[in-house]
Formats: sequence, structure tokens, C-alpha cells
Amino acid sequence: MKIIVFGATGNTGKRVLAQGIKMGNEMTAFIRNSEKLYDQLGEHSAKHVKVIVDDMMDPVSVREALAHQNAAIIAAGHAGRGEEFVRIVDNIISQCELEPSFNGRVWVMGGAGLLNIPYTDHIGNNLPGFPPEYKNHNRNFERLQRTGLDWTMMCPGTMMDSREHPDSAQLHVTTEILPVPMPETIKEFSEAEIAGHLFSRFQELNVAYDDVVTCMLEHLELEGAFKRKRVGLAYQSNIPVR
Repeated sequence: MKIIVFGATGNTGKRVLAQGIKMGNEMTAFIRNSEKLYDQLGEHSAKHVKVIVDDMMDPVSVREALAHQNAAIIAAGHAGRGEEFVRIVDNIISQCELEPSFNGRVWVMGGAGLLNIPYTDHIGNNLPGFPPEYKNHNRNFERLQRTGLDWTMMCPGTMMDSREHPDSAQLHVTTEILPVPMPETIKEFSEAEIAGHLFSRFQELNVAYDDVVTCMLEHLELEGAFKRKRVGLAYQSNIPVR
């Protein structure tokens, strides 16, 4: 499969490249700094990656890079970059729509605050106390809902370099809702109380970068289970519902 990664030198993107190569995919890295990429991959792996050094805000460059790709993973930027982050995602999505030879799954990075909170009508990003920049993920999600593309939005909590849980812990994957159990009584909480409850349990949403990346690379097929869904990840544990 031909996979293009935007933001391929970031913490997520570099792992997408490395895992994608091991899985035998034809990987393309769209980046701003080739030296950084070669330092991260090493000489051997770098030989297996097509490298495009250009501006992700340039429509022509992005569209040309998408030609004949089977999937696109947008790992560029972060919510703290504000308007620039939103415009990067919008441009890449727009070029996916316009490039006739691109016909694959698009993965976009979001955050756990985008997921529905069980028993309520809320998502975390809209609750009091959540950093306002997180709403940039909301804007990207709204953009995806307006496209006819086959997309999935990855919504992890804090991503870690390695697992903080035993190897026996199983990765629990959900669509649309938070992947940790919530008490049904949460529906009676005020918005501030719901936010406080979530803040107290954020550690349960910690997940390893490599597990996030594996989930994306294993779900690139068109019309798959995650089509036009938000995906949450957490490790199954014995932490009780509180």
C-alpha cells in the first residue's frame, strides 16, 4: 500500500514511517526538514521512504504529493498552533478531495476531548476548564464531517514513549465515546463536575505512541469499521468505575 505521512518527523509521524516500512508499505514523507528525518530513520530505513520537502500550506505541492497514494495520515501540527494547525488540516483535506487519483482512507489526529462522554450530551473540549486551544480539534472534526472522504479521527489521551501498563493489558478501542467506563450517575453532574471527574481520571487515557500508530496502520481499508468515526484508545485494567 502507498501511504503518505504529513508531519513525518513528529512523535507520531516518525513512528508511522518506521512501522509502515516494517509492514512492507511504500511510505512517502511530506516534511519541512529532511535532515531531521534522516537522523531519525537512519540510513537503511531512509532508503525505503520517498521524501517530499515542501510547504503543507501550498495546495499545489500537497495535491501533487497525494497523487496515486492509497492512504494519507495527517500527523502534522498540534492544537496549540492555533489557526495554522486548522489551516494545515483544511488544506490537506481539500487536496485529498481534489486529487482524482487519491482514493484512500485519511487519518487525522485529534484528542480524547473530542469523544462523547457516556450518559451525557457532552464532549470534554466543550466543558469548563479544558484548554481553549483544544477546540481547534473540534474545528478539524467539523471540517471532516463536511467532506465525502473516507476518514477516521484518532482521539487518544496523552501519548507516551512506552506503555505504562503491563504487557498483559489489552488495548481497548472504541468509536465515538471515551474508552474508559463512566458511572451512570455522571448524567446528573453539572458541567463543572463532569469536567472535574474527567480531570481526575486522565491518567487512564495514557496510551503508547506505538499502539496508536499500529491501530491506524491496521485500519486503512476503505469502507472499514472506522469509516467516518472518532476512535478512542485505552488499556483495559481493573480500575473500577468511580
